[in-house]
This record gives sequence, C-alpha cells and structure tokens, in this order.
Amino acid sequence: MIGLLNLGSLMLGLIAWILPVVNLMRYKKHDHRNWVVLSIMSISACAISLCFQIFYNYHLVKIEDWSALMDTTGAVAFVAAVLLIVTIILNAITLIVYRDRTAK
Repeated sequence: MIGLLNLGSLMLGLIAWILPVVNLMRYKKHDHRNWVVLSIMSISACAISLCFQIFYNYHLVKIEDWSALMDTTGAVAFVAAVLLIVTIILNAITLIVYRDRTAK
C-alpha cells in the first residue's frame, strides 16, 4: 500500500505539468473564465506530489530502511526540485499570457 505513494506522486506530478499546458493550448479560444482554477489545481497537484514523497521517506525512516534512503534521497531531491521549478515556470507563463489577455 505504501508503494502507491510513489505512483500517486508520479501521476500528480504529471498532472501538475499537463494542466498549465492545457491552459496555454486553450489560449486562442474566447473562454478564459477558469484559467485560474486550472493553475491552482496544478500547483496543488505539485504540492500533494511532493507531500507524498515526504510521506514515503518518513515510511522508510520508520521501518529503518537506511540503505533505501541512502540510495534514493539524492534522486528524489533532484526530481522534486525539477518538478517544483517546471511547475512554477509553466504557471508563471500562463499567468503572464492570460494577464495580458484579460486586461484587454
């Protein structure tokens, strides 16, 4: 059951990247009402994904699997940073694009 945290983290990370891309692809259409909701959902999916990784690391500490922690912590930290940075950049681009569009 704990292994599902990694799968959930991966799926939520993909959702965090897909939602801003969908927002940007819908830019040409005239319906711009829910772009804020999709951006908030994207940031929330990123946060929950990172939270799942923290819970999984806590589980490894609790069962005292030090070798798994030592093997995976570096990669998890790097991937978490990439997920956060790309999510912020995609949502910032969405904010810039739609801010100019809704101001007109």
